[in-house]
Amino acid sequence: MIRYEIDDADDPRLSDYRDLTDVALRRTVEPEGGLYIAESAKVFARALAAGHRPRSVLVQQKWVEDAAELLVGTDPGVPLYIVPNEVAEQVTGYAVHRGLLASMHRPAPRPVAEVLADARRVVEFEDIADAGGCDEYGASSRAESPKRRSRIAILEGLTDHTNVGACFRSAAAMGVDAVLVTPSCADPLYRRSVRVSMGAVFQVPWTRIDNWPTSVQELQDAGYVVAGMTLGEGAITLDELVAQDHERLALVFGSEGHGFTPHTDRLLDRRVTIPMMGGVDSLNVAASSAVAFYATR
Repeated sequence: MIRYEIDDADDPRLSDYRDLTDVALRRTVEPEGGLYIAESAKVFARALAAGHRPRSVLVQQKWVEDAAELLVGTDPGVPLYIVPNEVAEQVTGYAVHRGLLASMHRPAPRPVAEVLADARRVVEFEDIADAGGCDEYGASSRAESPKRRSRIAILEGLTDHTNVGACFRSAAAMGVDAVLVTPSCADPLYRRSVRVSMGAVFQVPWTRIDNWPTSVQELQDAGYVVAGMTLGEGAITLDELVAQDHERLALVFGSEGHGFTPHTDRLLDRRVTIPMMGGVDSLNVAASSAVAFYATR
């Protein structure tokens, strides 16, 4: 870690952090430069715990020691940029209340087949001799076996980063095995998505699924029943889906405005609705995902 004090908002070293407003975030699905921004010490710590590598850290004065502590054990060449509060706001375009931003190297996307394989496999450690997880020779044996049940989620075309982050947080909380996002879905690693998820985007395995929705067939070939959450006619209730007790279930959630596309609708195995009361016609996609994840746990 190398410390630099910077008092000029136009300093080129701060280019990773420029214009992080919500308006700027919505301009593209994937950012340039192979990076994402982790906001707050807690989110940064979770990103590091997931094995992600920092490019640099921007911090306000009172957070310097916290940032330095988190950087122990990382690449010693990572720059720590220390800036006044007003410079942080001028650079990012918003008030940086949490005091710490980290520019992170974006990990390479995983193949869908690999993510699905992990979602269907449980790892058990055998012959563990001590609390550290190793036997007297400093090793443990590992057995892999298929999981009886697996649930994954597909986010199709969600445009709001808050909704994406909330879906990931619910997925982590309810034990969803993986999340797949379609090519047009907002980026789970955008600053706001990461912050709303409270770092859950680092807990739940996820990747982009290409050639959507024709790639529904890939899920079906892997043994998943693909069920779309919809208000359309002919849908069964969520309770009815739960009663069918599918061992492998993929839940599809459509965009905030129109739901999933007609092409996706034609390829689904099931169409599912959450019955509403009190004159309410539907739930926000983030709320409906939490309900569906809990009901199918």
